[in-house]
Amino acid sequence: LSVLQKVLDTAAEKNWQVTAVNVLTTTEEGYRLLFQDLDKSKDRQVVIDCESERLNAILNQGFMDIELQKFKEAGANVTGFQLVNYSDPMVSRIMQQWKNYDGREQPRVDWKKPKYTSALTYDGVRVMAEAFQNLRKQRIDISRRGNAGDCLANPAVPWGQGIDIQRALQQVRLEGLSGNVQFNEKGRRTNYTLHVLELKHEGIRQIAHWNEDDKLLPLTTDSQTGNDTIGVQNRTYIVTTILEAPYVMLKKNADQLEGNDRFEGYCVELAAEIAKHVGFKYKLEIVKDGKYGARDSDMKAWNGMVGELVYGRADLAVAPLTITLVREEVIDFSKPFMSLGISIMIKKPQKSKPGVFSFLDPLAYEIWMCIVFAYIGVSVVLFLVSRFSPYEWHNEEFEEGKDQPVPDQSNEFGIFNSLWFSLGAFMQQGCDISPRSLSGRIVGGVWWFFTLIIISSYTANLAAFLTVERMVSPIESADDLAKQTEIAYGTLDSGSTKEFFKRSKIAVFEKMWTYMRSAEPSVFVKTTEDGMNRVRKSKGKYAYLLESTMNEYIEQRKPCDTMKVGGNLDSKGYGIATPKGSPLR
Repeated sequence: LSVLQKVLDTAAEKNWQVTAVNVLTTTEEGYRLLFQDLDKSKDRQVVIDCESERLNAILNQGFMDIELQKFKEAGANVTGFQLVNYSDPMVSRIMQQWKNYDGREQPRVDWKKPKYTSALTYDGVRVMAEAFQNLRKQRIDISRRGNAGDCLANPAVPWGQGIDIQRALQQVRLEGLSGNVQFNEKGRRTNYTLHVLELKHEGIRQIAHWNEDDKLLPLTTDSQTGNDTIGVQNRTYIVTTILEAPYVMLKKNADQLEGNDRFEGYCVELAAEIAKHVGFKYKLEIVKDGKYGARDSDMKAWNGMVGELVYGRADLAVAPLTITLVREEVIDFSKPFMSLGISIMIKKPQKSKPGVFSFLDPLAYEIWMCIVFAYIGVSVVLFLVSRFSPYEWHNEEFEEGKDQPVPDQSNEFGIFNSLWFSLGAFMQQGCDISPRSLSGRIVGGVWWFFTLIIISSYTANLAAFLTVERMVSPIESADDLAKQTEIAYGTLDSGSTKEFFKRSKIAVFEKMWTYMRSAEPSVFVKTTEDGMNRVRKSKGKYAYLLESTMNEYIEQRKPCDTMKVGGNLDSKGYGIATPKGSPLR
């Protein structure tokens, strides 16, 4: 694995999952078994470190049991690196000399270019010769006469002149068959260039350079740009999607139809518009496992629509697929075509039956208490005003013909009559007595105006309460769910909603994820329809967490027995997905 050490180091830095396989038997049967194991593991990015002579045998066994038509339609290409630039004049001259030398004794018709190992050997000999020539010019004696080392010494004793040879090798700099040859202080080769080649329909062509400083340097030309789009209009793309109303649905007469005509819905129309705008043919295929796409922690493989794109079984995903950071590491997304968020679905509560004191509902409890205190306060004030005002006192009337006693002063606004007057005004019924004094009439007028406003507001609210259904919901937000355990709650088993709670660092959502992960029986469902049915059948004991757009759609569909409560827990969007580096992106 020394050659692949840099690949492994890069994988560790970027947190890639790498599986190393050592091929012990270099037979055709061994190669075939190797590719069968790779196919079962769902790994689709394979780095092969082998001699060029074995490459054909390996690829032949790898492709033997694979349907190549989809690779041909997908415009599959083979990318490789080349160390020797055969178009360089110096390399061409040496290659010609090499060819002439091989054909001195017997001309060879099947002469082939030397392998990269031969080029490296040639450069190695030149480096050694250059280093020893420099040592000779510097009059440094590197002979081992009289100072041979002990091969059995423990610990090993280095050769005294070895440091001089090492220093001379590090100082060599020349142009060889493999390009610039020079070494750093650690003796590693540096400042060299690799040529990146790609096999296309028109043959092998160079697409980029690679070096240690600039890394990959693409060669952008007009012809190259044009060739990347070859086949877009001349092939049929596989568009993966998922049956999820109202995005993708089967028509009622789908059995009598074929191809894309079997489907209807928002995403079906969106895919048709994209194909019409870009100009390509496509075929809609429903994802086999019915999942959106998540990475299996055990198999280290992607499932659902994301897996279809990652493993090359589809070219495009047009569906309610949420854009997430984890998915963007393996596939590309377009800009969001719909914005949404995670919401809570519960079963719609039953209508609350009217109670004995339901007439009090239009006004709050505090308002009723204020009215009672105002009623008592106005009655007491009216009683006191009538007591102190002389206009409220009058003589009692006596019948004629009888002896007239000493006149007795009376006042009609006693405490009980004051309460009766205030109650009559509040009930809009009036009373057989009324204030005579100016102060009493002012108090009565203020009370009448107050009762007019209160009764008008009460009547308006009462009409609204009689026409609007009142339902009491036990859950109003995510906090309410997290604080209780009586009502279970869960998400789709494989999707972005579950991943959101799994990766969230917010205390409330972490608490909810801990509950969902350990709940028995499991609170996760396989499809949105299963979650909807579980909400309906649980009699209010299960809440389903899903995208707000789907929640609102289900709420408006018969039998209209579910409802969305609270606001959205986050903000995200649906996007169209393509494999990494796809020309459709």
